[in-house]
Amino acid sequence: MKPQYFLITIAAFTLYFLSDLFAPFLKAIIVAVLLSVATGSMYNLIKNGSKTNLATTIYMTIILSAVFFIPLVYFIFNIVGFVNGIDQEIIMNMYGYTKDLVHNIPDQYSGIKEQLILLLEKVDVRVILEKMISFAAFVGKNSASFMIDMVMILIFYFFINLYKTSLSTYLIELVPLNHDDSETLFRESSNVMSIVLYSILVTAVFEGLLFGIFITFFGFDGILLGVLYGFASLIPVIGGALMWLPLAVYEIVTGNISDALIIAAYSIIVISFIADTIIKPMIIKYINLKVVKNPTQINELLIFFSIVAGLSTFGFWGMIIGPAMVTFFISIMQLLKKYSNDVI
Repeated sequence: MKPQYFLITIAAFTLYFLSDLFAPFLKAIIVAVLLSVATGSMYNLIKNGSKTNLATTIYMTIILSAVFFIPLVYFIFNIVGFVNGIDQEIIMNMYGYTKDLVHNIPDQYSGIKEQLILLLEKVDVRVILEKMISFAAFVGKNSASFMIDMVMILIFYFFINLYKTSLSTYLIELVPLNHDDSETLFRESSNVMSIVLYSILVTAVFEGLLFGIFITFFGFDGILLGVLYGFASLIPVIGGALMWLPLAVYEIVTGNISDALIIAAYSIIVISFIADTIIKPMIIKYINLKVVKNPTQINELLIFFSIVAGLSTFGFWGMIIGPAMVTFFISIMQLLKKYSNDVI
């Protein structure tokens, strides 16, 4: 047996046991690595004005906490606090008021009246309240583990950035490709990760501002609901509806039907259609061409759908994992095509 085959066999067994050893931290490590790759351009920018690598790493960890993790904690605690603060008696009274309001609709609108009555009969307010309380309990129960995950991600992110230069050099040399191809593989993944992270942050802030400023005119807390909408918008298809639909229902229940229609129309047309469907791919394209140092050749729509697929499959962290998998696979296919042509 050749020495390299023996070493590969030993390495495979060792890797298997190492995966078991670090299993509790594996997801945190993967996310931290991807975040480090995604923020590489920002890291280099700060490093140019910083004195030491340690100072740059500290700045990057603080920035990541401020723009990414602190709003998440804010989101979790406000959701739990909001649901726990619901007065069930008031909700039941509002439901009764709504039924009376529908029954008092003039007979000339009998078609609409009958449909609304049938709809209200299907609504079981007590069951809905029970599910909301169960959801709050579930979020509260899992928020501790989620916060532990975030702390672990920040710790791994700090050390990965601190030793980024030596780690990247070692990994590039370890890959059995020539130096240029190895750099191309890692650079392409880094570029797409940067595009994904920056586009997520920009669109979440953009859509949150659109909703927060708009909803302030109806007497709601624009800051809180803007932050909540920004994170809810990351959920595919139904994300925005999780925010505007309850508010529209609330306005209907309180008798402000025109306000409910305005909220629904604005959220669907301006945010869901124009901002999310039309402007978001444009933001991805702009970041790709203007912000990232070496623009990637991967189509911005593919990046967009890989974000959606990642969120659907892997949950919250899928918005980073999904594009990373797609990018890495495409980069490998391009290199495979190159080596196949060389052989021919």
